[in-house]
Amino acid sequence: MPVANKDLDSAFLNAGANPGLEIWCIENQQLVPVSKSSHGRFYTGSAYIVLNAVFPKIGTPQYDIHYWLGNETKKVDSALASEKALELDAALGSCSVQYREIQGHESQKFLSYFKPCIIPVEGVFTSKQGSLNGEYQVRMYTCKGEYVVHVKEVPFLRSSLNHEDVFILDTASKIFLFSGCNSTIQERAKGLEVVQYIKDNKHGGKSEVATIEDGKFVGDSDVGEFWSFFGGYAPIPRDPHSVQESVAPSVKLFWINLQGKLCETGSEPFSKDMLETDKCYMLDCDSEIFVWMGRQTLLTERRTATKATEDFVRNEGRSNKTHLTFLSEGLESPIFRSYFTNWPKTAEPRLYEEGKEKVAAIFKHQGYEVKELPEEDNEPSIDCSGKIKVWLVDGDELSLLSVAELTRLYSGDSYIVQYTFPGNGRDETLFYAWLGCKSVTEDKTAAISHMNIMADSARTNPVVAQIHESKEPVQFFSILQRLIIFKGGNSSGYKKFIEEKGTTDETYNETQVALFRVQGTSPDNMQAIQVDQVSTSLNSSYCYILQTEASIFTWIGNLSSARDHNLLDRMVELLNPKWLPVSVREGNEPDDFWDALGGKAEYPKGKEIQGFTDDPHLFALKINGGGFKVKEIYNYTQDDLVTEDVLLLDCQKEIYVWIGLHSTVKSKQEALSLGLKFLEMDVLVEGLSLDIPVYVVTEGHEPSFFTRFFSWDHTKANILGNSFERKLAILNRKSKPLVEGHNRIPLKVNSRESTSNGHRSISITPSTRGRSSSPVPGGAGSDSRQSGDRLLLSTDLVSKKLFEGSPANSSAEQTMPVSGSPGSELWSSNETTSIIQKDRNIDGENLMVHPYERLRVVSGNPVTGIDLTKREAYLSNEEFHEKFGMPKTAFYKLPKWKQNKLKMSLDLF
Repeated sequence: MPVANKDLDSAFLNAGANPGLEIWCIENQQLVPVSKSSHGRFYTGSAYIVLNAVFPKIGTPQYDIHYWLGNETKKVDSALASEKALELDAALGSCSVQYREIQGHESQKFLSYFKPCIIPVEGVFTSKQGSLNGEYQVRMYTCKGEYVVHVKEVPFLRSSLNHEDVFILDTASKIFLFSGCNSTIQERAKGLEVVQYIKDNKHGGKSEVATIEDGKFVGDSDVGEFWSFFGGYAPIPRDPHSVQESVAPSVKLFWINLQGKLCETGSEPFSKDMLETDKCYMLDCDSEIFVWMGRQTLLTERRTATKATEDFVRNEGRSNKTHLTFLSEGLESPIFRSYFTNWPKTAEPRLYEEGKEKVAAIFKHQGYEVKELPEEDNEPSIDCSGKIKVWLVDGDELSLLSVAELTRLYSGDSYIVQYTFPGNGRDETLFYAWLGCKSVTEDKTAAISHMNIMADSARTNPVVAQIHESKEPVQFFSILQRLIIFKGGNSSGYKKFIEEKGTTDETYNETQVALFRVQGTSPDNMQAIQVDQVSTSLNSSYCYILQTEASIFTWIGNLSSARDHNLLDRMVELLNPKWLPVSVREGNEPDDFWDALGGKAEYPKGKEIQGFTDDPHLFALKINGGGFKVKEIYNYTQDDLVTEDVLLLDCQKEIYVWIGLHSTVKSKQEALSLGLKFLEMDVLVEGLSLDIPVYVVTEGHEPSFFTRFFSWDHTKANILGNSFERKLAILNRKSKPLVEGHNRIPLKVNSRESTSNGHRSISITPSTRGRSSSPVPGGAGSDSRQSGDRLLLSTDLVSKKLFEGSPANSSAEQTMPVSGSPGSELWSSNETTSIIQKDRNIDGENLMVHPYERLRVVSGNPVTGIDLTKREAYLSNEEFHEKFGMPKTAFYKLPKWKQNKLKMSLDLF
């Protein structure tokens, strides 16, 4: 519960007001803020409080509080740190998750804030600035970890070296990286990141770097120099490997009473009902301990529970590796919830549309004319000027659809869609297996099989995706542009199924009653979906087309927009240009309208709210025999896409399985199976539908709709080798060309198949895109690879048996012209009398500078005549850095969704 201002440490008065990191250190029993320039420098004799604030686009801020304890921290400072962490949580409304971090055993999340590493400094923090003089001291470190690195200083002795780890020897003139023969490629690559960090921060970027391989001791001057620091070369003794059988730890639940006594509560399996809202509990999972604090507990009770847990860990002789996590009721992590049998897996959705309405109201209050707010990030995430082919799947047979049939699909069928589009200097290919909701299992299986065979035989190493009807991704609608989905089906499998079941064939017929829901965002992105012809299928947020034997009705819901009405008229013409519809507004329907729907009945009349989704999460999938382990990568960047790995990007509405060129997964079918298994997991992906789209992306062939989630640097694809060799090439500034001795050869679209259609424009982004709708800079896409350097993916034995007898690609080819992507047009800026100076914007525009308070959305004296979508661009460079904590150049390199999050947190969006 919140604390009163008089009880709040003054250092916390404005804590959590802005996104990002805030750090305090305990100095002389007082909290002292740590400047941003000192973030990442931790002293072994001090205790720190670290707050990370994340501001979602819609919803309450999310806070993580870590209290870090150095190995030489005094006991009184350690106790004060845990108490201050609780106090900070109370100041933030008891809506944070707290973690205890011990030097050398920090959590993955904590280390991700300070990439590539933290290197604790001996001594105690002091807020007084001082200069360091004296001779450079040689130090040796060990580096452990494949995704985030634990760096630990070890004695500068030969006996510190071993064959398992990676070591760094930091001398005055040269930095050595020693790789134990049993260390992994990824550990060595991470070691190089630490070397770069030391070079930049301790040597001013001027030190030499040398890499030493374990066992190599002749023919290299760097090797001789390295061993000279240890008095010459001598073999490193091999430690005997002791194999210990892992025993599943017993999990215990304790109630912590007001005196701090632990009372064991019940036994496994635990139930959520065991947790009472006015009590604190400790869940002991051996290597990890959770403290759950009910909403109605007081700050004093939480302090007692924290102290009791820390005493328990100390008295039980638990290792410093034991992680402590403190959770308030309502903020339970998926891992914690997984220990309880009946925990609900769905959370209350955050309401994105409500936020948009509030912004519109603010604009109107300020005097702006707002008819309808534009869709967020309404630029397409894929080039829409490509070629499309569609096949109907009928068991082992594929039938190529004609141009007229390409955008008319049936719910009882499955289809393969091939889309070829301009990428970054070459053509890219995307395959979809679209699975109708009434399609039979045999056709769905065959569609996936055919798609993978076609993709594996293509020279462009295409992206493949499995999608289900009603769960289509945004770019699928962007590609097909004008899509109609009918009931029923045409495949022999569907016909046989309804015959055996004795059910009515629902396949669309122009002479029978049919009801279509119309949806979309623009004339080049609209859909008509045939739904059950009953009144309960209506919804006030949509427009509908009702086809009867005698008439055609267009029904306009009271909550539909002018844009929806425009799409309705266009869709009627697309379905049948000869129709002369009768327009009916909700509430004024004639009797024969309701008669055609089987009578009037209740239907949804409230505004349809689009639930908002969280930011993407990146997971590494460690393949182990027939299964895999999942490890989340926090605060991810492009550099976390490691070539030896298979990674999964979870965007909640869709997932991407990324295959590294040096990974053990060698077929798209295997990668697709991994994605589906991931969706079935209960712990990390609660509430995800098993029907959401699953993409498979190969390293070096990342499409723009994947790279938009990263600050993508295409030049990194020009470096050959494993992750260690690539890091070394970057470190030495000697990037190799992708194919040695050859220049890049862009693959151009055949002029005969050009589909340029300049008179059409596209607005691709529907409101359901959520955070996966970030736009892509022009030319985004993966770099070209010559076919000789391309990884050819082949199916495994299981896939081969599954796909046996499947036909090859049809020799016939039909193409459908698709319009090009639109250019974006910004509002112009007019000069006003309030202009105080000119400033150079990041993209080269001369924009006038205005103060922050006048640029805010809720300003009492707002600036007029500016581009409201780029308020931040009108800040001076100094004020921009002060508010955002970074220069403009760094800000505009961030993905668009991250930019928007930061702007919203500062009331600039």
